[in-house]
Amino acid sequence: MDHVLSVKYRLDDNPKLDQFHSHEDFEIYMFHEGVCRYFVNQQIYDLKPGDILMISSLVLHRPNISENTPYIRSHVHFHPDSISKSLEAVKAEKLLNIFQNPQCLIRSNDFSATEAIANVFSRMDAVAKSRTYKQAEKEWELQFLLAQLLVQVNQLSRREKAIRPIPSSIKMEHAEKIAAYIQENYSSNISINDIANYLSFHKSYVSHVFKEMTGYTIMEYVMHTKLRHARYLLEAKATLPIEEVAYESGFENASHFSRYFKGKIGMSPKEYRKRRLEIFQINNR
Repeated sequence: MDHVLSVKYRLDDNPKLDQFHSHEDFEIYMFHEGVCRYFVNQQIYDLKPGDILMISSLVLHRPNISENTPYIRSHVHFHPDSISKSLEAVKAEKLLNIFQNPQCLIRSNDFSATEAIANVFSRMDAVAKSRTYKQAEKEWELQFLLAQLLVQVNQLSRREKAIRPIPSSIKMEHAEKIAAYIQENYSSNISINDIANYLSFHKSYVSHVFKEMTGYTIMEYVMHTKLRHARYLLEAKATLPIEEVAYESGFENASHFSRYFKGKIGMSPKEYRKRRLEIFQINNR
């Protein structure tokens, strides 16, 4: 189970992220305390205690936090294949549909509901750390608790209708527009000038406001968006040549793509594809 599900409860360390990141796993994230501006799926949220983020596979995201403020959160990462068969057995596979919602944030004033969800995180963390469970028992218990967590966040989402908070500032709204433009045009050779001209902003303002709101530069976000799409193509289109993956993802050429990919992922595109397809075959036996 360790390779398909991990859980952390009330982490209080600074993650020291130096770049955007994405992963194949689904993630359920809960914010408990502190100050955090979270960038996920082209949207920026000033988080409040009790907020929940549902982060799907390969979605770029990162927290923007201050070193001098607390940052307490819980999260569970899991591969959908690790629970899909169990959900199908009880006709509950639609519980995973919540990750398809473009609005990632679930916010509620119902303290009892968010506290119940936090308690499930706590129980999962205790099971994962327990030395009294046999391995099979631990896997069953974690799957049961994950299903319980999915039920509770789905119920809360339906009650709150996943209402999108209004951006707290015009700068936040502008940063989201910049991210949306990049998501639509990353496969072309876009520049900061292109973004500024399209949105009728000054070039220096475009760079400054995105960095201020997200913590990262525009070109960092452009390159990670290209990388995320390349990872998707390598797995979803198993016969697509590496050169075509590079081209469709907006890289200059296959050589540049391979160097950048290996530098960020730690293996070549070919090796990554081979490993991902092997995992898929194992999970579908």
